[in-house]
Amino acid sequence: MKKTFSFAGQPTERTLTLKCLRDGKGKRKFTQTTAVNAEQASAAAEAGIDMLVGSAPILAEMRTGAPKMFITAGVHMWNFPTAGEVLRQAYKLLEAGADAIYCPREPQVVEMLATAQVPVMGHLGLVPRTSMWTGGIRAMGRSAEEAIELYQAFKDLENAGAVMVEAEVIASDVLTEIAKSVSLSVVSLGSGPGGDIDYLFQEDICGEAASRPRHARAYADLHGLHQQIYAKRVQAMSAYRQSVQDGSFPDSSETVRMKEGQFEVFQNALGKLTSST
Repeated sequence: MKKTFSFAGQPTERTLTLKCLRDGKGKRKFTQTTAVNAEQASAAAEAGIDMLVGSAPILAEMRTGAPKMFITAGVHMWNFPTAGEVLRQAYKLLEAGADAIYCPREPQVVEMLATAQVPVMGHLGLVPRTSMWTGGIRAMGRSAEEAIELYQAFKDLENAGAVMVEAEVIASDVLTEIAKSVSLSVVSLGSGPGGDIDYLFQEDICGEAASRPRHARAYADLHGLHQQIYAKRVQAMSAYRQSVQDGSFPDSSETVRMKEGQFEVFQNALGKLTSST
């Protein structure tokens, strides 16, 4: 645990820092996953996961669930199209508890953020939102020409001042070589074991969906459990409805009766009231 200060100037603690990531490059592996609420963030922290990444609207929940984890929060291009808007949002997220900013933008924007001492994680390889430019959803770097282009893109991000880069669905042998050639902390999502940080979505780790990407491994079957829970929910409500119809609910253990002798008093008083009207 490292004692540090938040971007807002408040004393805090973190399980790791940016220096830990730099010092650990080539020496140890870090793990990263997602969280969409405080419960998921807390579970990741309890499991010993090193880092969390998530969208800006749930940053407060993630920080509540994992107050000491390293958290990267996203500045998405469609909400903040200009460089000035990106910088303002990045500052807001850092002040709100983020430790780094996910920003899949061009090197010029990354350089602007880095100059302002904002820790940036870029995104290379299969970037889903720009996949129209690269021929759709596919693995990247499977040809020597494309691998060289990827290497140059990594170097451009490095030169712009990024501290991390999410490398998504890049040929594993290519990613291994590139990761050794840059100072960036390389986050491998579906790009093999050659990165510095291994990254899987929590929903994939826990098997929450009916299917998952090829690169993901499920370590639980929460989808199956959710199906069982749904079936039990329907079964319980059907049983409740039936017991109401056949008169077995509610029974004497689920109701309250008047104190002994009071019902007769009530009946006599009610009889007098109803006979006078």
